[in-house]
Amino acid sequence: MRESVLCLLEESAYKYPEKIAISDEKRSLTYTELVSEAKKVGTWITKNRSLGERNRAAAVLIDRNVETLIAFFGILYSGNFYASIGPDFPEDRRNNIINSLNPVCVIDARKRGKDIEGAVRISEILENSEPEAEILSEIREDAIDTDPLYTIFTSGSTGVPKGVLISHKSVLDLTDAFKDAFDFDEDCVFGNQAPFDFDVSVKDIYNSLAVGGTVHIIPKKMFAMPGMMARYLSERGINTLIWAVSAANIMSRFDVFNGEKAENQIKLRYLMFSGEVMPVHTLTYWQEHFPFARFVNLYGPTEITCNCTYYEVKRRFADDEIIPIGKAFRNTRVFLMDEEGKKIKKPNAAGELCVEGTGLALGYWNMSEKTAEAFPQNPFLTGFGNRIYKTGDLARYDKNGELCYVARKDFQIKHFGHRIELQEIERNINAAPNVERCCCVYDQENEKIICCYEGQEGRDEIIKVLSAKVPKYMFPQKYLFYTKLPLTAHGKIDRKALLEMAVHDEDSGNECA
Repeated sequence: MRESVLCLLEESAYKYPEKIAISDEKRSLTYTELVSEAKKVGTWITKNRSLGERNRAAAVLIDRNVETLIAFFGILYSGNFYASIGPDFPEDRRNNIINSLNPVCVIDARKRGKDIEGAVRISEILENSEPEAEILSEIREDAIDTDPLYTIFTSGSTGVPKGVLISHKSVLDLTDAFKDAFDFDEDCVFGNQAPFDFDVSVKDIYNSLAVGGTVHIIPKKMFAMPGMMARYLSERGINTLIWAVSAANIMSRFDVFNGEKAENQIKLRYLMFSGEVMPVHTLTYWQEHFPFARFVNLYGPTEITCNCTYYEVKRRFADDEIIPIGKAFRNTRVFLMDEEGKKIKKPNAAGELCVEGTGLALGYWNMSEKTAEAFPQNPFLTGFGNRIYKTGDLARYDKNGELCYVARKDFQIKHFGHRIELQEIERNINAAPNVERCCCVYDQENEKIICCYEGQEGRDEIIKVLSAKVPKYMFPQKYLFYTKLPLTAHGKIDRKALLEMAVHDEDSGNECA
């Protein structure tokens, strides 16, 4: 029985002691070295900070380096859970999170940056600590799989960050589900793209540990200079990518894999994508260059431990088709619920996607009312205390019984009496030959649907595509061409920032910086 994700680490360290477990641009650690370094941190926290306390938060000022992962695992060895604080967090957000957590310690794993009051550099911890087996053994004997593993803070509607608290059991279940569905093995070499305060990174870290693979932390600059990426993936032997859609889109937009056949340079086994709807032309680009790879559309919010459904792509899609989000992973149940609280089973009827199973978060840190609201009792099974998570996403079943994402409930608008899904408009605009990516926002005050897009300027091409696909009342009233749409820190389109820009920009089709 595995009571902790540390079991995954130690099992792989036993099988592959000298194999590279993690690496960044400058440093690599074998499994043996990773265990040893993490135990130093765990011992230091236990002796100097937690003093026998368990299941307390420990904050980590993160960076894209191996030291960040050493800090994570060290915190777990101390019997506590980690909370990631991004290097670009504004001071107020960072302080709000730390104050909310009241952590046993704040570990600074950044490569650079001014000292933060109360934080301890991980280099200092590693220099002044040695593992003490008796202390760490006592902590492990007390561990259970429902203990918290990490918390990731997401944006709250009130402006207060919400800390989603995930247990060891949920991540252990996730790794079992991925291994079962996709045949991950010790030859998987993961190219980590997602920052460590984003749950996509959880899939890289723990799926690799579960099979004895290797994680290479890709330098952020590679995505600013994508021409270097193909060489980097080839040199590191990276064959498994679990990336945000925006990252995959950058590679196709800059035609990174041109020239010699890409599969001769990069032995890609998997491209898995999530976070946003994948433009079909981006997927097609990857399929053309890597015909023997497996492509998987993953779906799931942070609150259900990364992903709850998947769809393995085994054909080419037309530009205006929807790529399904597929079916539930084993040991996870999903269903659609209409506005009256009834289950939806018939095709093409949209409802809110709800999830139940081991993957559900423990809740929101220190927000009991918000937790109760987001994780209510299953209304169809009221005889015992099983919870569901209401995702806030609308989905439907297609004629094959596969789930298809429709839109966020938040993105459903009422426009001149018509109920409209903005993301349905986006899906059709993405089929326009001049559009790389688009986002539609709604100017409530002026009652205007605004289309914002990247690619090549050309409103007429967009209107031509829409004319064949949607009724006139769904046409945007404003079209704005941008060289680059604003993104959040996690690589998703920043709809709030985009709306503010779009409301003030002219409807001219001229290039906007």
